[in-house]
Amino acid sequence: MLLISTNGYFKGFLDGSIYRGELKSVCVPGLNCYSCPGAFGACPIGSLQAVASDLSYRFSFYLAGFLTLMGITMGRFVCGWLCPFGYIQELLHKIPSPKFKVGKRFQNLKYLKYIILLVFVILLPMFWVNALGMGSPTFCKYICPAGTLEGGIPLTLLDTTLRSAAGFLFAWKVCLLIVTILASIIIFRPFCRFVCPLGAIYSLFNPISIYRFKIDKNKCTSCGICIGKCKVGVEVYKKPNSPECIRCGECKSSCPQGAIKVLINMKDEK
Repeated sequence: MLLISTNGYFKGFLDGSIYRGELKSVCVPGLNCYSCPGAFGACPIGSLQAVASDLSYRFSFYLAGFLTLMGITMGRFVCGWLCPFGYIQELLHKIPSPKFKVGKRFQNLKYLKYIILLVFVILLPMFWVNALGMGSPTFCKYICPAGTLEGGIPLTLLDTTLRSAAGFLFAWKVCLLIVTILASIIIFRPFCRFVCPLGAIYSLFNPISIYRFKIDKNKCTSCGICIGKCKVGVEVYKKPNSPECIRCGECKSSCPQGAIKVLINMKDEK
């Protein structure tokens, strides 16, 4: 539903245009490309880069407040339930194929998203500038497969001018998208887990967000069923509010003892 409501500018898909109304200045919670022909809102990561690369602005209270509000209320619940590109990866993973579960020796890949956030979303847009002193949205420009799928490919198909101007950079982005699609078929949400800078931001709030999990130690038998059900490799009964948890809820529904609870306010902590 959110995917449709935030990308409901159907006129854009018909004529290859981008919605430029007042709603475009409002961020959506998940990763949703600004250049998607159907997008009503702005992407938080794209907006962060725009602020960092602008000559006049180095800090946005609106963006900081928006991301803090989303993080402190929901944490990575946004990733699990409100992000269009996360949903697309889940659909791809449902395609029948051999599946690969990321083991402990590859778990350090989770730190890659924090490096991408720091380097490509903050530092490069701020300091890698042109002769006029303006930076570039380096994550969107060189990495983001969501932008390629939602914006780059549709606009290129609909606009002959863009089609003729497509060069090496577009080909590079398409290759990254293909890799992401293939990886999503065999690995559960690889982009969310290892690459997404927005997921990196929300993960910092997971342990303190209003929406979080709690293990009832009086009921938990440490049977490990919740760990087996977790598709992102969280040791649920040991660390229910891990930064990697996307709040899918499968651990909760699979617990035979009903030991996993959802907390939605501070009073429930008792």
